[in-house]
Amino acid sequence: MSKQNQKTDTSDREIVTTRLFDAPPELVYAAFVDRDHIGKWWGPNGFTTTTHEKDVRPGGVWRFIMHGPDGTNYPNKIVYSEVVPHERLAYSHGTGEPGDKGFHNTITFEAQGGKALLTMRAVFGSPEEVAALKKFGAVEGGQQTLERLAAHLAQGSGSFGGSGDSGDSGDSGGYGGKWGGRSLPFVIEREFNAPRELVFKVWTEAEHLSRWWGPKGCTIIGCKVDLRPGGVCHYGMRMPNGLELWGKWVFREVVRPERLVYVVTFADAKGGDAKNPMSDVWPMETLSTMTFTERAGKTKVRLEWVAINATQAEIAAFDEARDGMVMGWGGTLDKLVEYLAKR
Repeated sequence: MSKQNQKTDTSDREIVTTRLFDAPPELVYAAFVDRDHIGKWWGPNGFTTTTHEKDVRPGGVWRFIMHGPDGTNYPNKIVYSEVVPHERLAYSHGTGEPGDKGFHNTITFEAQGGKALLTMRAVFGSPEEVAALKKFGAVEGGQQTLERLAAHLAQGSGSFGGSGDSGDSGDSGGYGGKWGGRSLPFVIEREFNAPRELVFKVWTEAEHLSRWWGPKGCTIIGCKVDLRPGGVCHYGMRMPNGLELWGKWVFREVVRPERLVYVVTFADAKGGDAKNPMSDVWPMETLSTMTFTERAGKTKVRLEWVAINATQAEIAAFDEARDGMVMGWGGTLDKLVEYLAKR
């Protein structure tokens, strides 16, 4: 059956909402996938949202509660089936309660002259269900939600930058831009010829990290890992010029062997917080989100790295360093390729 026929077959069971945003697709997409930002605009007028879990990847789950203006709580569960960064999200959406069939939603982000045309296509079980939802105000609710998104986007500032490549190395460098007190992510991916369990292991155990971590030419002079939410990885590096740098990760999420989320800071040799010794305006905190996806015996690692709790000057410093991020992370991941080849 062709895609056109599939569309015709479901047209009487669909609610379609579109809007043109005065922002690039990267920014609009980020507003949907960023846990902190989506809570600031999601839902019709008067609603607020509390997120309990959000893992944007095929098979990943977003669990959240929408709080109505009258105090009623509405549990929601989204399971992602398709994630194409900056272009497309597809997912099932329901309450998460037994027996609830929910509906299927597809969101596309289309570039139009520096703006983004967003289309939300929700497919329900029957025409009668669609009619009841329209009577309940579902169409108006969707329009209000996108109006709130437009207002949220209008509060941001800055432009997109960053650079990267997608050549033989397997890396793809990310996008970025200033947005309130938080930058948009720097993103890089690499596929490794090793099973996921092994890649996760060498990324999270001090014995292994000390043998490959860091840019090319650096040496690890200390490394301790307490792998649990709230735990810390504290490490030191000696750079080729002799400079010693200490850093630490404070883990927020640990999902073996799929996902890591941790706050990154510079540190001193005792583990205390420290400023970047090479920049007075580097953010005190950045947030790294790592996903490990296995396919046919290989593992794709994806890093999203953002500045958090940052001033505009600190966000600008983070954005201006993106070319160096591509180089530094590229060299680090090259070292991991070499290390895994010996395992």
